[in-house]
Amino acid sequence: MTPQTLIRLAADGLTERFDPIACLDERVRHEASLAEPAAPGRYLQIQGPERSLLISLTDEPLHIGRGISAGLRLDESSVSRRHAILVPRPGGARILDDRSSNGTCVNGRRVQQADLTDGDVILLGRILLRYLEL
Repeated sequence: MTPQTLIRLAADGLTERFDPIACLDERVRHEASLAEPAAPGRYLQIQGPERSLLISLTDEPLHIGRGISAGLRLDESSVSRRHAILVPRPGGARILDDRSSNGTCVNGRRVQQADLTDGDVILLGRILLRYLEL
């Protein structure tokens, strides 16, 4: 297909619809909040086509990936079994790529590790997350 064909298909609404919230483990989906955060803290926001969820972060490292042992399990083929680790720090958090196939990007730049600040956008495969500090 030519680029013009792809643009026309997108304009006609014939592209694949992707809901990253559907990729979340049911336990995480159940524990995540739909509304604005009720308390100060650190969160990961995941936005679907119709709603946005906030995942509350603890002071423990969070393993993110497709594998069954991941604390934040994302059932999406573009996400590696062990994709990334989010490590809380006193002044924010740090994300570490865990030798993933498709890499970890922060604010559009592929990284092996990066310090996160409020509002940073994290891309893991096709899953887009936003780091929030309140």
